[in-house]
Amino acid sequence: MADSRLAMFGGTRTVDADAGASESTAWPIVTDAEREAVLGVLDSGRLTSVEHGEVQLLEQEWAQYVGVRHCAALSSGTAAIELALVATGIEPGAEVLVPAFSFIATASAPVLRGCVPVYVDIDPVTYTIDPVAAAAAITPRTQAILAVHLHGLPCDMDALRALADRHGLVLIEDAAQAHGATYHGRQAGALGDVAAFSLNASKNLPTSGEGGLITTDDPEILQRVLLHRQFGEELTGRGERAYLSTVVAGNAKLSTIQAAFTRCQLARLAERHEQRDRNVRRFLDRLAALDGIVTPHCPPDRTHAWFQLRLRFDNQRSGCPDVSPGALRTILQRALRAEGVPVRPYQSLPLPAQPALRAVRPADQPYRPQDHPTTLAVIEDSLTIQRWHLNPAAGPLLDRCADAFEKVWEQRELLLPAARSMTYRPLWQQLDRTAAQA
Repeated sequence: MADSRLAMFGGTRTVDADAGASESTAWPIVTDAEREAVLGVLDSGRLTSVEHGEVQLLEQEWAQYVGVRHCAALSSGTAAIELALVATGIEPGAEVLVPAFSFIATASAPVLRGCVPVYVDIDPVTYTIDPVAAAAAITPRTQAILAVHLHGLPCDMDALRALADRHGLVLIEDAAQAHGATYHGRQAGALGDVAAFSLNASKNLPTSGEGGLITTDDPEILQRVLLHRQFGEELTGRGERAYLSTVVAGNAKLSTIQAAFTRCQLARLAERHEQRDRNVRRFLDRLAALDGIVTPHCPPDRTHAWFQLRLRFDNQRSGCPDVSPGALRTILQRALRAEGVPVRPYQSLPLPAQPALRAVRPADQPYRPQDHPTTLAVIEDSLTIQRWHLNPAAGPLLDRCADAFEKVWEQRELLLPAARSMTYRPLWQQLDRTAAQA
């Protein structure tokens, strides 16, 4: 008879211990095509993006895939956001609306360019920036909206476009997690004035390390990006390099080796996206049948890239209204990880609560948790699955993960005493307490 006990109580784990190192979870997938492409660059001796070659081909192919006129390859997704701000003329001191729930680069990039991030709460269903909250946050100093397609789901771009047009704002897409996602039939990256993508090795479209892409239909934006990605020089790849810098700028180029690697990944992006979508939807359908687990919602007018899978746990529907969402999430994480499911929080703080970002806030504008209640709620009651599902061969493993969820859910009553006795305090409260004691 199979051992039905929870693994954390001595039962047999549901997912094999070596699953994370298996071929079905490997990401990125490195094949002979990537190896040959990288070796081809090394053998050619053309290793910099100044020269015509792999970087330019990647730019052309990504622009064609997204459906825009122009693309520029850069050293990282963060650099892409920074240069998107520069290229669209956002001035130092200007306010940029950003979601309160995102990776820190969404806010640190504006700060590094001298801008002021203004944090906007998120929609409770899509986890992307709330257009109504964004409208309320606009002031005479606002110059841009940074729309983050979080986890791979495009924002409500019609509402944000209308808002940006009404107030004369630049609309920038942070599409770092949304390669291949669509909104009203158009690709992410073709929905705003300019878009920034990441090619980090963890992304749906990866490189062999770090990289980024900018897309736009505006030739002037493109030229300003190109000017700022290498020391302010106007480089065409033809003729003798003049070493003439017309603006003060740094170095944000993508290497030829990284471009060659990503071109191989791009050739299989659509196929892998389709298989991933089938695998993920089957997995989420099983979890959605468990009362109290809230699975990601994808509105019918868009598609999801499924970069991450966020699962929320409703303590009311789970039959434990007396247990705090954070305590319930913590004990479920322990039980699921014991079963072999790699669940973990993604972003444990609202962006404005990050110590680094608190330090640059004006003294008369301290962080107030009550300003972003939806962000706090999502952080407190949710966990994510990352990477394991990206590989198109992960379907059977996701089935085992679903088995583990069902096993834990059927026996969650056994976990509740520990959750009720737990001394739990959200991280933002712990930081507030530490700061008060300092």
